[in-house]
Amino acid sequence: MIVGLGNPGQEYARTRHNIGFMVLDAFAEACSVAWAHPSSLYDEARVRHAGVELVLIKPLTYMNLSGRAVTKRSRELSIGPAHIIVITDEYNFPVGKIHLRQGGSAGGHNGVASVIDELESANFWRLRCGIDRQFGPGQLVDYVLSEFDESQKQAQAEMIQKTCEAIRQIAKSGPSMAMQKINTAGPNAGG
Repeated sequence: MIVGLGNPGQEYARTRHNIGFMVLDAFAEACSVAWAHPSSLYDEARVRHAGVELVLIKPLTYMNLSGRAVTKRSRELSIGPAHIIVITDEYNFPVGKIHLRQGGSAGGHNGVASVIDELESANFWRLRCGIDRQFGPGQLVDYVLSEFDESQKQAQAEMIQKTCEAIRQIAKSGPSMAMQKINTAGPNAGG
């Protein structure tokens, strides 16, 4: 199950916090699959890649309650935390850098915290996408809910494509095998 974190609604569609939605929208479009609305909690699309069925989920609960959608659907499909990949924004990375890891803390991210709380596990994978850290004290909320700067648009577009490719790698070889390739690819790798 691949979960893109974000907030529903046009006013949030292009904000930094919605990079998870942007990635899944681009991935679904590249695979020519449409989004369904089977629940008030999430939108869903299904993609088969490298013989693996991927269930793409966009929670519609707003960021702070993302875990409700993730937990409901993962239980319905009997998918455990180790088979869930959450795509999220990461302000400690420059725009363009992506990084995959399993487990760990929420790192101050309310959407990730909600998934940990609702799943009662931190054992899921996080595919983190850099949004940069161009904000001062007390400005985090306004920053993540603003759009990427014009100077970041090219790196943003490349990061979305790189993250789509990471999803294909995960489908092909599993997250553990894909992790090293994903985390060492490109000029902004590391972390």
